[in-house]
Amino acid sequence: MNDLKLFRITEGQASEIPGAVVALERQLQTLIEQNMEGMLGIRFLASEYSTGLRHRGRVDSLGLDENGTPVIVEYKRSRDQNVTNQALSYLSWLHDHHHEFESLTRERLGIHAAQSVDWSNPRIVCIAGDYSHHDLVAIEMIGRRIDLVTYRLFGDVLSLQLVASVAGTTTPARGKAPSPPRPADTAFPKSVQQYLDEAPRDLKDLYADLDDVLLSHGGVQKEAQLHYIAYRRIKNVATVRVQTRNRLLVVNLKLDPDTVELHDGFSRDVRGLGCLGIRDGVEVRIGSHADLARAGELIRRSAEGA
Repeated sequence: MNDLKLFRITEGQASEIPGAVVALERQLQTLIEQNMEGMLGIRFLASEYSTGLRHRGRVDSLGLDENGTPVIVEYKRSRDQNVTNQALSYLSWLHDHHHEFESLTRERLGIHAAQSVDWSNPRIVCIAGDYSHHDLVAIEMIGRRIDLVTYRLFGDVLSLQLVASVAGTTTPARGKAPSPPRPADTAFPKSVQQYLDEAPRDLKDLYADLDDVLLSHGGVQKEAQLHYIAYRRIKNVATVRVQTRNRLLVVNLKLDPDTVELHDGFSRDVRGLGCLGIRDGVEVRIGSHADLARAGELIRRSAEGA
């Protein structure tokens, strides 16, 4: 399933660099846990976390992703069809232990991160040397949010490749009834979908074209969060907010602001501002198709770097 190939070019001649798997599963786990945010966009919380007597196991890694979603990460050094079943068992534990997870998040990342945990669609990331065709079919039927990632070692180079991803379905927490519809005059924030539904036609059309541009980059998929729409591969490529009052689409891109020529009113450095969506990149404000065309190169760079 993992068809990634690397070649060394010497005087115009290509020789393949053979890929390999780690000798011990723990090596892979330790390497990724030490670099989890850079590799996966997930803030590391705990390793080998005990699930207690009922679930009788240890979660390889627990984390919180860029969108505030709880994540279970499981590793297999080669191919193992049990990796998804094991992760699903731990997902059952996670649904029953919201308070425990939030306490862990508060301890490791602070109170703001703990208060912002999004329980609507917890995520599983499986990292293995390979997967079978049956693995890919099975996750389509499970109905949970699962990413299957393959890895290969090429000497001192590690590759990670997202080979399958299922968005899952947003559900209320176990044991809780769905929340009743919120009256329009309450203090609860509107969702990005509500803003988009209420947007004028020209802004909806502009968003549709932006959506096409973002999804045109191979492997990018979108997931609606409460305040923004996330476009991602393994990590977020872009997050999009809708400002109906200003007739703007606010797009945050995963770019180093020091590498971008910024322009007042169009793009800005959002490092340290605590904004919604991608927090430490470049924000672009798109109010017309001319702005969208102007942003095209920045979007491409963000997509290629994710």
